[in-house]
Amino acid sequence: MAKVEKAVARSKPKRPPGEEGVLEVIAEMPDPDRAVATKLHETIRASAPELTPKLWYGQPGYAKDGKIVCFFRGAAIDGERYLSFGFSSRANLDEGGFWPTAYAVTELSDADAEKVAALVKQATS
Repeated sequence: MAKVEKAVARSKPKRPPGEEGVLEVIAEMPDPDRAVATKLHETIRASAPELTPKLWYGQPGYAKDGKIVCFFRGAAIDGERYLSFGFSSRANLDEGGFWPTAYAVTELSDADAEKVAALVKQATS
């Protein structure tokens, strides 16, 4: 994994660390991803202020104790028709033997943002 991260880092322009880099990546996303990403970022920051924004594989990620808990990727990055929002194995979302770890997002209503906030809170608990 470290080799992949280094290769990605070498192929991309150097971004500022932390939230500044995350906001820069979001600002460069085409619409509608930019609007969704902005709302996701605001929702994550409000629901789990203890998470630290940082770039993860060149895309927004949110870490606890230096380890990514949740992240999202713009649709254009993967040539998809939707932005993806997901959780790493560090997220506290285990529910029995089956639980979701990623979501496709084309828009983020207020009700959807509330669901994201609840999931992020649970993931960091």
